[in-house]
Amino acid sequence: MTRFILILIAAIGSITSASAQTIWIGTGGKGAEGIYKTTLNSENGKLSDPVLAAEIAGPGFLALNKDKTLLYAACGVDKGSVAAFRINDDESLELLNTVPTGDGGAAHLSLDNEGKILFSAQYGGGSVAAYAIKDDGSIGAQTALIKHTGSGPDESRQKSPHPHWSGVSPDNRFLFIPDLGADKVFIYKIDHAAKTITAHGAGIAVPGGGPRHMKFGKDGTKIYLLNEMLLSVTVFDYDVEAGTMTALQTIETLPEELKEIPNKAAEIRVHPSGKFVYASNRGHDSITAFAVDSESGELSFIEREAIRGSWPRNFNLSPDGKWLIAAGRYSNTLSVFSVDQESGGLLFSGNIANVPAPICLEF
Repeated sequence: MTRFILILIAAIGSITSASAQTIWIGTGGKGAEGIYKTTLNSENGKLSDPVLAAEIAGPGFLALNKDKTLLYAACGVDKGSVAAFRINDDESLELLNTVPTGDGGAAHLSLDNEGKILFSAQYGGGSVAAYAIKDDGSIGAQTALIKHTGSGPDESRQKSPHPHWSGVSPDNRFLFIPDLGADKVFIYKIDHAAKTITAHGAGIAVPGGGPRHMKFGKDGTKIYLLNEMLLSVTVFDYDVEAGTMTALQTIETLPEELKEIPNKAAEIRVHPSGKFVYASNRGHDSITAFAVDSESGELSFIEREAIRGSWPRNFNLSPDGKWLIAAGRYSNTLSVFSVDQESGGLLFSGNIANVPAPICLEF
């Protein structure tokens, strides 16, 4: 009987552990002290009370390796650096090191698919950088720091380049850097042996659109580029072999009658099923949901859902695709929505957690 009870307790513990998904929270703003952590109950959509996991200045955007054993952050150390943390077995964070970008603060950072190279995009400096990752997960030498060139038609924001995101192709061959100031997506070839990058080409965005973030579709043949300034998404055909992108469709996240200053698009995500795409609208404080055509990859409007908070600079989908969590930077909130797996529609769960100035969510 005692043995049966122990087995039952162990089984219940395993189920509880499986249903709890850790979310790391990057922050930037009043009251924020560093990187925070919460857990999502995948059964009911409830969040645990967020706790401070590591004190560090301005850890805006975060990146996890595939094994979830290492966490990297853009931060304000030394006037702009990237930081490496080890995630211990108890999910405490251990700082390994920080390395200056050499060109001010990073707006975004990411890893290659093998976790061997770190990339950062410097919005203010107008550059992209690459760093070798050491065997222990710490950040090694900076292997590239490349300045972008170009401008756009909006003189208030596009007089010079402003790289805003970084990410690699599904096959790990190319690095993509949407540049809000230049109205381009700069493409770099990745040299994995030297852990560096070289110029390859560029995708041309909508004039005055202000490319901000992008994501690949599930099969890797489509790119979804979010245009911050025009509040729209441009769909591109992606030639996997050539590493080139060709515009296919542009669709608005907000119609003209809803666009007001300071409305700005912020984040874009593809549902794990590949059937839906979501984009956030700051100012309007909403998430726009799109359906993906299974053959063409083009988008069609589903709905617009209020986030029950303010200024959704970031949001993310749980790995199982059941939940969407919207980060309200100015409301200091995380709001949880269930995702209809058939329609892609969002339903507010009523679950909200408070955390100071959240601007990045990583599972």
